[in-house]
Order: sequence, then C-alpha cells, then structure tokens
Amino acid sequence: MKWWVGCCGLLLLLGKSYAAVGQPNLDWLKTLAFAGHQTEYSGTFIYQYGNRVETSRITHLVEADSEYERLESLEGPRREIVRHHGQVWCYLNHKMVQIDSQQGRAGFPSLLSDELSALNGNYEMKDLGMGSVAGYNAQVLLFQPKDNLRYAHKLWIHTDTGLLLKATVLGDKNQVVEQYAFTQLKIGGDLDRSSIMSVGKEGLSQINIGASSAVAFNSGWVADAIPVGFKKVTEVQRPMRGKHAPVTQLVFSDGLSAISIFIEPADLDGDDLEGMSSRGAVNLYHKVVDKHMYTVVGEVPPRTVMQVLDSIRYNGK
Repeated sequence: MKWWVGCCGLLLLLGKSYAAVGQPNLDWLKTLAFAGHQTEYSGTFIYQYGNRVETSRITHLVEADSEYERLESLEGPRREIVRHHGQVWCYLNHKMVQIDSQQGRAGFPSLLSDELSALNGNYEMKDLGMGSVAGYNAQVLLFQPKDNLRYAHKLWIHTDTGLLLKATVLGDKNQVVEQYAFTQLKIGGDLDRSSIMSVGKEGLSQINIGASSAVAFNSGWVADAIPVGFKKVTEVQRPMRGKHAPVTQLVFSDGLSAISIFIEPADLDGDDLEGMSSRGAVNLYHKVVDKHMYTVVGEVPPRTVMQVLDSIRYNGK
C-alpha cells in the first residue's frame, strides 16, 4: 500500500525523578507519557528490526505555548519531519509539504498514548531495576501482556526527566522484534534552537493546500474481534494520496499499541493485491471482501491483525 510508506515510514522509526520507584502505578505512567512533550533534548537514535539498522536525528524544543520537533533520517534519500504546534510537515518531492497530523503521529521517544488507564488491565508491569543508555541512568520496566494477541514491551526511562531512552518490543519467545535506542543524547542545556525553528517557518510558507483533512463520523463499520482492552480512540473519513475515494479509518489503542482499520471501495488495481507485510513490530494485512478493500495495520503480532480483519463487518449507521 503506497500510503503506508514514504514520509510516515520515517515515523515508525515521550521532570520527575524515578530512581526510587517500586512497582509502577498509573500516576507514574502519566508523567512518563508527558515527558517527551515537556523535555528539551537533541540526539541520535537507531531503529533495529530483523538485520536492518536505521539511524535518525531528533531535536525537540519546548516553547511557552507550543513544541518544535525535527526528525531526519541520516541514511539514504532525504527524509525529514517537522512538527510545530500540532501541525506536521514532511519533506516530499524536494519541498516541505503539510500532511495530516494523524498520519504524522509522533514516534520514539513519545511511544505511550493517552489511553494509559488500559495498561493495568492488559499488561503485567515489572520493575527490572536500573540500567544505562547513552550515558544516562535509566529505570528498566517490562510490560508483559496478559494474552498472546500483543507484544511485550521493555522500556528504559531516564531517572531524572522520565524521557524514554530505549524501547524494545519482544515476541512470544522473548525474541527482539524491533528496538529503538538513543546512541547520543543531550538533555536540556544549550541546544541549537535556530535551525529547527527556521525549518518550521520555511514549512509554513510551503503548505500543500491539498493536504488531507479527516472528518470524524460514525461510519457503521465494526470489528468484532478487537482484542480485549483496545479502545476506539478515533473514527474518521479521510482522502489519501493515490486513492480514488475517501478512506474510512478506525483507530484503537490499549495504551502501548495501536491498531488501525482502513476501509475503501476496491478498484482492483495493483494496490488491491491481498497479503501480509511487516516492518519491525508493525504488521499490515489487506484483503478484498465484498467489493471493499480492508486493511489492518497494527503494532501487534500477525495473528492479531488477521483476526481483526476477518471480523470486520458493516453494522449500519
């Protein structure tokens, strides 16, 4: 699926001390979820999956009423994302163009979602003690799922700020499915503010007027086999690049992982080929059913996205 790659592919690539933390609790997790938004930092991190390693540079600055973030790939063709005050720009076709902020959702180190209340019901949280990442002390936590429909997550959290320094997704046999980790990091202090802010201003002058806009609505589509603990966080209809008609999207989250369902009329062109594809912990499964193309994308095992897709049906508005 063409819309699954490109700019958003780069994204598949969040001040309190936790040194004395015992068993994690919900208040502690809320602070962790906001740390990536409230902390200023600049550094380089790697994303590993299979035998591949990708390197990116990120700078995050905090202003009185907004955030600036610049994410750029350090390998291959130029790939760059700039976020400013809820708006997102992507370097595409040799210029910065505005994209839908939902498609350009934040990635590492802002992995935790707003659905934190679901974590206690879906995962067993274990304190694994102390570790070190990029020269910073870290508290190590393991989130072990209570079923086989989601992955385990191992997190290294900076003990002073709560910033996520490393995140590993583990499969059934504790094999590493994917991993993000800072290799070089500077938290606070004298950061280069001018370069990232100038990029944001350049993006403002190069907005793509055709940037997609999502409209919230009740589509009537449901999936009966969404795993327990996943809650619907949005349901929209949006135009998408390369699509002949608007696409319905439903997004579900369990607090650590997300599942998105896309439904569109099948046009029987090359993009309508059925099958499964994967990139790290993200699995995508699409299939034509009753003249519709169903696509399920999830940070969950392949069995889960297949189960969800096979349970999609139209329930009426």
